[in-house]
Amino acid sequence: MALPKFPDGFLWGVSSSAYQIEGAVAEDGRGPSTWDTFAAVPGKVYGGETGERATDHYHRYREDVALMRELEVDAYRFSIAWPRVLPDGHGAVNQAGLGFYDRLVDELCANGIAPAVTLFHWDTPQAIEDSGGWLNRDTVYRFADYAAEVGEKLADRVRMWMPLNEPMVVTLFGYAVGAHAPGKELMFGALPVAHHQLLAHGLATRALRAAGATSVGIANHHVPVWPASDSTEDRAAAGLYDALVNEMFAAPVLTGQYPSEDLAAAMPGPVAEDLEIISTPLDWYGVNYYVPSKVAAPSVDSEPNVIDGTEMPAGLPFDFPMIDGYPLTDFGWPVVPGGLHETLTTLAERYGDRLPPIYITEGGCSYRDEVHDKRRIEYYEGHLRALRKAIDDGVDVRGYFAWSIVDNFEWSVGYSQRFGLVHVDYDTFTRTPKDSFYWYRDQIRAQR
Repeated sequence: MALPKFPDGFLWGVSSSAYQIEGAVAEDGRGPSTWDTFAAVPGKVYGGETGERATDHYHRYREDVALMRELEVDAYRFSIAWPRVLPDGHGAVNQAGLGFYDRLVDELCANGIAPAVTLFHWDTPQAIEDSGGWLNRDTVYRFADYAAEVGEKLADRVRMWMPLNEPMVVTLFGYAVGAHAPGKELMFGALPVAHHQLLAHGLATRALRAAGATSVGIANHHVPVWPASDSTEDRAAAGLYDALVNEMFAAPVLTGQYPSEDLAAAMPGPVAEDLEIISTPLDWYGVNYYVPSKVAAPSVDSEPNVIDGTEMPAGLPFDFPMIDGYPLTDFGWPVVPGGLHETLTTLAERYGDRLPPIYITEGGCSYRDEVHDKRRIEYYEGHLRALRKAIDDGVDVRGYFAWSIVDNFEWSVGYSQRFGLVHVDYDTFTRTPKDSFYWYRDQIRAQR
């Protein structure tokens, strides 16, 4: 069934990230990242798997770009590996590493596909982490220097820039509960990580513009937060969670303020001055949406907390009850297209004229179907219809990036989940377009 017509000029894209697809982690001068270190620790990643080979995109990028050309997308969102460009996170540029991205950008442009670049998709150089990582304010300035180097090389050809992808995930999963690299369990002691990432984003935005970039945004993770009941306790828990995962990363960027005085007081450094940099105006705002969160006040007899497929440690001020009544992906996530509509309309209501045009910078689902993936088609159709409804309701959305172009290394669950429009045989790296690939192509054609 054809989708309703989207506005003229709507951007259709696909996405990926460096550590999840590139492989070649020890080639051409790339330095180790926190994910190389984390994945090497027994028990941290399902099956002991790592991104050492991933999908071998580093050697097969031309084949992957040819698939995108066949898919007829307008744009490809990918990330640059900071340790591939600056092996120690600072200092002399590794020209072989930066050269890879130079060739990738040229290949995309030659095939009529606009490059959309993320500078940081969670793979911090290990040397930076050894010096304190995102807890250390110095990392902010190292990141801005990195942005300047990449911008100087690529700004003449890259259409869209995102300094950060989902700083919430690095803060919560990486530093607060230890489920992702670097594996720290600081709980609320991780709040400085949020502030330093946002400050790095602001400085990087300025550095990119100084290098000639004309379209800079951010890719923020957003979830609708549903109280488990109307009780005062559950509503308070849901409100706190909403502030921590949604507003804490959107409000500083869009309004120059943290959502509460308590959060602002918990942040390090000269917060007021930093917020002026963090709120450097953006050309657009990116939303990554996957699934809502149901939140309850903690109870002594609650089941183990699981959020986004990850079991949370004891001691959090939240419980996450199951969301019933919806089909599940093979990752166990409920399929809630209306949650995308709710996310977008909530953002528009909260931030009004301060919210620039939106792009959906990630959206997708994991099903283990090899090639005939009818459920993935149903997922995308439902979510794109919900997106069209949000546009009809007045939200200015300019594009959609499907996650992901190929199956990939899915962080702490290794290769157990498949998000791709293209199936990857991890033994041979053979690529096989799935039924959803051709469905997406046909929808793009129909829109034109």
